[in-house]
Amino acid sequence: MKLLVVESPAKAKTISKYLNDEYTVKSSVGHIRDIPKSNKNAIDIEGGFIPNYQIVPDKMEVVHELKELAEKASEVVLATDPDREGEAIAWHLKEALCLKNPKRIVFNEITKQAVQEAIKHPRKIDDNLRRAQEARRVLDRLFGYDLSGLIWKKVRYGLSAGRVQSPALRILMEREREIQAFIPQDYWVITALTKTHEGVEFPLTCSEEPKEEDDAEKIVQKGRESAWHISEIKETNAVRKARAPFITSTLQQSASTRLGFAPSKTMMLAQRLYEAGYISYMRTDSTSLSSEAQGAIIALVQKEHGKEYVDAKTHKTRSKGAQEAHEAIRPTDVTKKEAGANHDQKRLYKLIWQRAVASQMSDAKIVRTKIIAEASESAVPSFYINGSRTSFLGWLAVDKEAGREETELPKVHEGEKLTLSSLESEHKQTEPPHRYTEAGLIKELEKRGIGRPSTYASIIKTILDRNYVEKEGKTLFPTDLGEVVSSFLEQNFKNYISDSFTAEMEDELDEIASGKREYTKTLEDFYGPFTKALASKSTIPKLTNLGAAPKEFLCPQCGSDMNYKLGKGGKFLSCSRYPECEGALTIEGKEVEPPKETGEQCPLCNSNLIEREGRFGKFVGCSNYPKCKYLTSSAEEIEKNKTDIPCPECAQGMMSARRGRFGEFYSCSEYPQCKYAIKARPTGAKCPLCEKLMMEGTKTIPERCSDKTCSNHNPHKSESKKK
Repeated sequence: MKLLVVESPAKAKTISKYLNDEYTVKSSVGHIRDIPKSNKNAIDIEGGFIPNYQIVPDKMEVVHELKELAEKASEVVLATDPDREGEAIAWHLKEALCLKNPKRIVFNEITKQAVQEAIKHPRKIDDNLRRAQEARRVLDRLFGYDLSGLIWKKVRYGLSAGRVQSPALRILMEREREIQAFIPQDYWVITALTKTHEGVEFPLTCSEEPKEEDDAEKIVQKGRESAWHISEIKETNAVRKARAPFITSTLQQSASTRLGFAPSKTMMLAQRLYEAGYISYMRTDSTSLSSEAQGAIIALVQKEHGKEYVDAKTHKTRSKGAQEAHEAIRPTDVTKKEAGANHDQKRLYKLIWQRAVASQMSDAKIVRTKIIAEASESAVPSFYINGSRTSFLGWLAVDKEAGREETELPKVHEGEKLTLSSLESEHKQTEPPHRYTEAGLIKELEKRGIGRPSTYASIIKTILDRNYVEKEGKTLFPTDLGEVVSSFLEQNFKNYISDSFTAEMEDELDEIASGKREYTKTLEDFYGPFTKALASKSTIPKLTNLGAAPKEFLCPQCGSDMNYKLGKGGKFLSCSRYPECEGALTIEGKEVEPPKETGEQCPLCNSNLIEREGRFGKFVGCSNYPKCKYLTSSAEEIEKNKTDIPCPECAQGMMSARRGRFGEFYSCSEYPQCKYAIKARPTGAKCPLCEKLMMEGTKTIPERCSDKTCSNHNPHKSESKKK
């Protein structure tokens, strides 16, 4: 028996269909080892930046099973993904399973031909690729942990920084400052509605945009008194070139723009399509196609559209450090126009299919038309309208959604008279630069060389999860928290979150992957100066104020000036005499109500309990915070959110909905006397599994029940299973 190991169960299921009974195909279910979360002894810096890998706790059973199978196997084949992370997973499997000479195979698509061909050409694990991935992991850990520790001390506990996330946040903040500093300028747009002698109406726009209202009104007045005619018709031929097949970044951008998918969702859907064998590998920065794939696309286009629609192309890869050995993202079977297990997968597959097929098709031919009209009064500028029509569809025949909506123009002739139906001016203002969308930010990161295809989705997800950025529709808005963190890093660690530093580090990681650079030297060159920079900032004062508030905001209690400060809910105004005076205002200038005494004592430290207003309503906390972190919902909130389900632990209280740092949960209304709590909404129904265990007398250890639907979600496993 031969053992073949991949990362995901779905991938294992697909591959097993293409191999005979000689192979047992198993999954590692992703990474099996990682650097421990605690920074203590995580990396041996003095020993040469050696990470202290540990088996991920919930992968113990997986590793045990794979090890048993490997010991019985005559041959072990590692078929993880064809990139640095896949190479690293293969190496971790080799180390954790104590494999001496495992075979490593790679394939760009999960098809029968590709898998069987890969099996015929095994190789050894590429240590350069593995070391490059390890260097990235160690570099990010050193950067994030050390810099985050300083931010905790100097800004606020719980904040963090990242090697690639922080530059992304800086880019968003730079745009935000441009918007805040923007001064709008007035201008007027003048529009004429005209009619041909045949009665066809169409609008015309003035070629000039006056900056003063009086100038606009003069044009309107003179225009209304004038006779109008067509002075010129301009026609120009143009082409719309077929675009290259998708790479990771362009797929994320197009899926965001056309389908409304977040980058993380796009990559999840693409992963499923790849594992099912429908598309080629989705983490790539190469636009090339294999000769077989190109031939299949050309044959399809010629059959369905004709020879004139075929234009075989080799698209140049523009990404810096692109891995040319990979292919672009494409269908594995171009004759399959629809694929996917659900609606979203099908939509993404269609997008990939259209882009790949269109890349080998002729350019679309466009005729652009401009109609220019004049008024008899010479003081009136010319008016115009633009339109276009497609004279040859080309690649638009398979990707009609990519075609811009054409403005249909009436048939007119030079010198033809027009009747003016109306002439109006509209006041407008110049607009600031637009905020980035997810697609726009990915494009900017790629342009600046920050990150690599596999990291864009996680970069955006991280800054959203950390509440440094919020998303409204498709637009990314930096939060007050994001502004404070970015400003602190820009002021104190500008070099380490700059475009040049981040891009150069990516280049160095690429050089490790190609064997041109040493792992240890790369990390030494970074870590030495970095620790000195951190040490030099250890004496900077704690960032308690974010600057003085405008003079019109005065303390509601003592009349003193106010300062901007950062709270859990964002920025607010605090008295400059704090802590002598605790006067505070919201950012809009409204007075903040002082904490209300409850008359009760904290069960943890006997200090007074006070009621406050938080993001999720009223809550009760210890007045000795942050030394004592006792926290519970207010009596009003508990009563309002009570269910009719009795507490299964004490039977005295009722289960009540509450909010904590990890979202909504349910707990006994008699807390803290009864500390029973569950995540799921209680139903009051009894769990059959728990009842069975109770009858057997084995329900003795308070652990989670294996039945996730258990409403008494503080259930138990048997003593024997625990052992």
